[in-house]
Amino acid sequence: MIPLVKDTIDNDDIEKLIEWLRTFPRLTKGELTERYESMWADFLGCKHAVYVNSGSSANLLMLYTLIAAGKLSKGDRVVVPAVSWATDLAPVVQLGLEPILCDCNMEDLSVDLNCLEDLVKRGDIKALMFVSVLGLVPNMDEVIRLCELHDVILLEDSCESLGSEFDNKKLGTFGLMSSFSMYFGHHMSTIEGGMVCTDSSDMYNMLKCLRSHGWDRDLDEGYRQALRKDHPSSDFENLYKFYYYGFNFRPTDLQAFIGIQQLEKLDSVIETRHKNYLLYCSLFNNLHWEPQTQREGIYISNFAYPVIHPRREEIVARLSEEQISVRPLICGSLELQPFWPERKPVAKHKNAELVNDFGFYVPNNHQITEQEIRKVCSVMNEFT
Repeated sequence: MIPLVKDTIDNDDIEKLIEWLRTFPRLTKGELTERYESMWADFLGCKHAVYVNSGSSANLLMLYTLIAAGKLSKGDRVVVPAVSWATDLAPVVQLGLEPILCDCNMEDLSVDLNCLEDLVKRGDIKALMFVSVLGLVPNMDEVIRLCELHDVILLEDSCESLGSEFDNKKLGTFGLMSSFSMYFGHHMSTIEGGMVCTDSSDMYNMLKCLRSHGWDRDLDEGYRQALRKDHPSSDFENLYKFYYYGFNFRPTDLQAFIGIQQLEKLDSVIETRHKNYLLYCSLFNNLHWEPQTQREGIYISNFAYPVIHPRREEIVARLSEEQISVRPLICGSLELQPFWPERKPVAKHKNAELVNDFGFYVPNNHQITEQEIRKVCSVMNEFT
């Protein structure tokens, strides 16, 4: 069997975790979470990182932070890529915002820039939930230009793109906030977990407040005192004073301990995924569609190798015969998922439909071998 994913948590991580647990440490709201957040921010190249319990929670928290900060209001329109993930769209609906789907392009599978421009030129788009797909690298200069020109808040979902770079700058550092996932099978794992990153101190403190019930305990001193000045009470009462309708999205220090170990080998994992992607590109002769290729200024930290082919069903069946794991490309087009037609009529996003009908991806992980990649490509090349 050639699996799609392999866990990045290894025996050494487990042994260190067991040793740490035997010291009977504090397992939640301890100092390891803050240390992990600081290390993550240093790795990514941002000022602040807020660790949460999943990448999906990270997306929800980003959007709710904009509402709590007065940057979004119920009914505001938010662009969501048609080719993305359920929890890029779900928080928009759950928070009473209006999702507007945008087609993908056929190079890196992120939003089609012509489609995006048509949408933001209308003047009623308030935010863009931008998704970089499978570690492929979008034209961030153009995305930023359109957002700045039309006063659209840019949020980045970089859950599949940890380590990918545009113009030698990591994805997840271009928007007001960005999200990452540490779920099993991603570039690194903390069992479950996610991160929200930002350079804004205002967003950072609001994120921390909303992550933990809406209280002020985790805030920087200046922000804490400003809230208490507006709502004076005793120090005793302040322990349980709630300023916003918050969540409990806190992770555990057990997960943070694992994350710190994972960061030590993350560069190696990213480099391996990058090399695997280039090998796939050199070996697979797909005459119907070719994904983004490496060029100057970009670095592809690939999540999985994407394929779009009119004979998908035959290829998938043949791969399965050879014990090679395969799955649909993300979840196809969001507008063709059962939840969408209940809200809106299905529009025609032709590229997203191609992805939905003919897209799939094959394994890329830090443990797959060159021989296994050659086997995958050999099977697929039977259909070129």
